Amino acid sequence: MSNVLSTSNIAVPDLETHTRPPCEDRAPHDPPNKESDSYHPKIIHCFLAGGIGGMVGDSLMHSLDTVKTRQQGAPHVTRYRNTVPAYLTLLREEGIARGLYGGYGAAMLGSFPSAAIFFITYESVKRIAIDEYGMNETATYLGAGFLGDFVSSIFYVPSEVLKTRLQLQGRFNNTVFQSGYNYTGTLNAINTIIRTEGWRTLFYGYKATLVRDLPFSSLQFVFYEKFRQYAFKFSNRSPEHDPLSLPMELLTGAAAGGLAGTLTTPLDVIKTRMQTQNKNHKPHELLTSNSILHGLSTVYRNQGFVGLFSGVGPRFIWTSVQSSVMLLLYQFCLRALSTGEFTFA
Repeated sequence: MSNVLSTSNIAVPDLETHTRPPCEDRAPHDPPNKESDSYHPKIIHCFLAGGIGGMVGDSLMHSLDTVKTRQQGAPHVTRYRNTVPAYLTLLREEGIARGLYGGYGAAMLGSFPSAAIFFITYESVKRIAIDEYGMNETATYLGAGFLGDFVSSIFYVPSEVLKTRLQLQGRFNNTVFQSGYNYTGTLNAINTIIRTEGWRTLFYGYKATLVRDLPFSSLQFVFYEKFRQYAFKFSNRSPEHDPLSLPMELLTGAAAGGLAGTLTTPLDVIKTRMQTQNKNHKPHELLTSNSILHGLSTVYRNQGFVGLFSGVGPRFIWTSVQSSVMLLLYQFCLRALSTGEFTFA
C-alpha cells in the first residue's frame, strides 16, 4: 500500500481504515499496525469540514471576486482595469452590501453544498484508487479533483450564473454602472431568469464553467498534495503523528490555489463573458458560439493576450487566499471532528 501524505491522514486510533488485519484477538482499543493500515477520517467529517471551509473561504474573498467579475465582464470600463483602484471605486460608488458583496447570497446558495460534495467525492475516489488499487498518486489526485468538481458542478453552476450577474449589476437601479441587469435580489434574479429566459439559462456557460473548474480543481489538488509532501519533508514532520504548522498549512494551500488560478485565467475570462454578456456589449466582442476555442480566439482577436488574462491579479489573490483558508479550515475541522484537537502544531 502506498504511504500517501493525504489531505486527510490524521493519526487517531478510532478513525476509519480501509485495511484492517484479521486479528480477532486484538483489543478493540489497541492502535492498528501503522505499517499496514491507512488512516482516514470519516466521510461525514470530510463532508462537514469541506462545506465549512468552502463557505468561509468564499465569504472572505467575495469582494475581490466581484472586482475580477467587473474587470472581465466590463473590459471597456477604464476605472475597473486596475485591481486596487477598481476595489476602491466600487466601495466608494456602490458600497459593501450591494457593491463589493453583490451576489453574496447567490454565492452562498452553492458554496457549502458544492464544497461538501467535492470533498467527499475527492476523498472517496482517492482512497479507492490508491489504497485498494495502488494507482499512481499524481494521476489519482488529478482524477479525484476532476471527478469531485464534476459531481459538485450541479450545485455551483446555477449559483455561479446568479452570482456573476448580480456582481456585474451591483446595486438595484445602479446609476454609476449600466450592466444590462436590474434584479432586486437573488430570489428576484432566479424568478426573472426563469420567467424571461427559461430555467436552462441558470446552466448557461455550464460547459465553459466545467472547462475552467475541472482543470483548476485537478491542478489545485495535485499541487496541494505535492506541496504538502514537500512541506512535511522540509519541516521534518510525519503526517501520521506531527501535523504541519499553521504557516505551512496556509502556504501550501495558497501556493496551490494561486498557481492553479493563474494557469486557468483565460478559461475564467470565457466563462464570465458567456454568463454575463448582453446587448450592452459591442457586437464584435460578443461570444456567439459555445465553443471554448472560438471564445478564446474572439477575446484574443479583440483584446490580445492582455484580454485573455484580464482579472489575473484579483484571480491570483482570490484563489490563493480562498484556497489557503478553505484548506486550512478543512484540515482544522477534520482534526477537531476526529480527535477533538482545536489547534495546529
